[in-house]
Amino acid sequence: MAISSHPREFVGIVLAALATLTIFINALFLQHGPHPAPIFASRHLLAPQQLTPRIATPQPEPAAQARMQIVAEIQHELALRGFYDGAVDGVWGAKTDTATRDFLAAANLKLNPDAGDALLHAIVTSNIKAPANHASPAPVRNDPIAELLAPSKRMLAVQRALADFGYGQIKPTGVAGPETQGAIEKFERDHRMPVTGQVSDALVRALSAMTGRPLE
Repeated sequence: MAISSHPREFVGIVLAALATLTIFINALFLQHGPHPAPIFASRHLLAPQQLTPRIATPQPEPAAQARMQIVAEIQHELALRGFYDGAVDGVWGAKTDTATRDFLAAANLKLNPDAGDALLHAIVTSNIKAPANHASPAPVRNDPIAELLAPSKRMLAVQRALADFGYGQIKPTGVAGPETQGAIEKFERDHRMPVTGQVSDALVRALSAMTGRPLE
């Protein structure tokens, strides 16, 4: 027999076969990571954490964009008629609110002083112009009592806000009176604030939060 005739060669062949089998088993089943020189190359998909996430750029809501556009057009039209001297930025602030109310009073219109197509249409189709002294600065006063009795823009804004939300029949004059004090006290009680009847910073902040716009 060949095995008995060549025992050394047979043992060498068996050892070589075992070594080859061991290498294959190690390469295919016992490696924890990819082999540096794999027998069968394959495409590796990127793990989810390796993918670069796309950062979406936040965009304003369509409704907010539309409102800003209307406010900007209202500001532009009011500025053309001399009622508004602020920035045309699409933000409904105290200046825009005051200019709108002054226009509605001059035009004798009963419209809600807020951004909307009806208000914009009323301004565009109107020929009303602001009085020549509408934007003139207030004269310098040397009388302290007269200064206290003079109309205040802050008081005027507070009175308008209180009237809009049903806190009494207040005529916006910019001057404090019993009706204004009673309305402030009612507002303070409803909102669990210290009852003072005065135009304080806390009152202005609370009214601004309710109206959704700054009063000053």
